Amino acid sequence: MPPILQRLQQATKMMSRRKILLLVLGCSTLSLLIHQGAQLSWYPKLFPLSCPPLQDSPPRPKHMTVAFLKTHKTAGTTVQNILFRFAERHNLTVALPHPRCEHQFCYPRNFSAHFVHPATRPPHVLASHLRFDRAELEGLMPPGTVYVTILREPAAMFESLFTYYNQYCPAFRRVPNASLEAFLRAPEAYYRAGEHFAMFAHNTLAYDLGGDNERSPRDDPAYLAGLIRQVEEVFSLVMIAEYFDESLVLLRRLLAWDLDDVLYAKLNARAASSRLAAIPEALARAARAWNALDAGLYDHFNATFWRRVARAGRACVEREARELREARERLLRRCFGEEPVLRPAAQIRTKQLQPWQPSRKVDIMGYDLPGGGAGPATEACLKLAMPEVQYSNYLLRKQKRRIGVRTRPEPVLDNPPPPRPIRALPRGPQGH
Repeated sequence: MPPILQRLQQATKMMSRRKILLLVLGCSTLSLLIHQGAQLSWYPKLFPLSCPPLQDSPPRPKHMTVAFLKTHKTAGTTVQNILFRFAERHNLTVALPHPRCEHQFCYPRNFSAHFVHPATRPPHVLASHLRFDRAELEGLMPPGTVYVTILREPAAMFESLFTYYNQYCPAFRRVPNASLEAFLRAPEAYYRAGEHFAMFAHNTLAYDLGGDNERSPRDDPAYLAGLIRQVEEVFSLVMIAEYFDESLVLLRRLLAWDLDDVLYAKLNARAASSRLAAIPEALARAARAWNALDAGLYDHFNATFWRRVARAGRACVEREARELREARERLLRRCFGEEPVLRPAAQIRTKQLQPWQPSRKVDIMGYDLPGGGAGPATEACLKLAMPEVQYSNYLLRKQKRRIGVRTRPEPVLDNPPPPRPIRALPRGPQGH
């Protein structure tokens, strides 16, 4: 056989072996072997997609511009962390607050583009707390930005707000013995409209979405309908906290992301001692009645959420959600040990992972890295569980360096500084 034919035959055999090898290794190992000029994944792909697009639908590129309205006490910090990590992996610019706004965009004031640090403009991703203002956001974010938010069942959300902001919201501080039941028995006795941080005590979801939290659906049903229309006009997806994994499946489909792009560790979770195990039915009814605007929003978007799941194929979405949970458990074990558990801040040795504590009566839990370990895997696990304040500060320093702004040296992983405490949110008018 001529030498050229021998070389061609050998090359054909090598290609066949390579195909077999890739089939055996699967997606997880393949992602570690392929480098396309960008940094390698922080962790390997853990599973193929269960529900691929129709064969006649060409694959879409991943969508890179996202604005997430981070509502209060709705698992928004966990979503924010997913977006921060995605942005960092793809070298995207994240809009971050100016230092005078702390880690939020000067909430509770209406959002203004002036609240965004100049080193983080123009952004691809926005995910920090703000009060929604459509015109300001559309002027800041690039055309084609996908807007998403998340809602939570109002009674459970209000119990969380009452506990978390008890030392900040005057309406809550007035209640004897910090009793949620006492507040809901006669909320008008404690609540003062227009008072600083009053929005934490009445229709917080409506306020975060830019609505008037003092409007009553009973007295003005047209207002609720109008607010719903405004939300539907802007937001391509309204996630539901009670169905978090299913929401992430819909999010990854909307953005053409992989399921590994939405793996997460639960962040900003309260200890069991800091929350009610179950909200009594009468208390839940009272919370929904007091927050009737929030209840109307939630009920509407919960229904539309499940209609969207049905259109996507409920069995398919549930299968992806199950695989997401299984992959998440594998990732948590890889990062935080064979029995990963949420720990009180005092038990977390890695200071960059210590969550901020809003008061002595509320314990916010977090993960800790096992002893030893270094390198990309450790960094990936650190980011997976990094609380909001530390991650925001880290990204701001990194983005400043990228554009040449002088900044303090990055601390080494083994001896990081303690997290900067959150001061009281800035006072000011509720407009710009």
